[in-house]
Amino acid sequence: MIAALVRLAAVAAGAVAAAAVARELDKPAPDREWHGDVGGVPYDFRPPTAEKLRRTLWDADNPKVLVPHGFGVGWSVNFARLAAFVQPPAESSPPTGPAEITAKQPTD
Repeated sequence: MIAALVRLAAVAAGAVAAAAVARELDKPAPDREWHGDVGGVPYDFRPPTAEKLRRTLWDADNPKVLVPHGFGVGWSVNFARLAAFVQPPAESSPPTGPAEITAKQPTD
């Protein structure tokens, strides 16, 4: 059952990749961008850089967990955002000294 699902996902990814390449090749050469989306699925066939791939996998400034792949078709996991979900909240620092309690004195 799992093998069939993996094959189905591979066929779907291949179909989206083929549609993306066909879409780009239908454009005149100067208009080809090699990134966009097909049927709501993002693709990016521009040459990847180390910084682009790093931002895809670890971008603490991006609030999204699923982000478009740095190269290829589909989505990647932003592990920085995922880590923020599983980390316990930061504790506030304890007071530096004993709190002073003052009672209001009655006025005459």
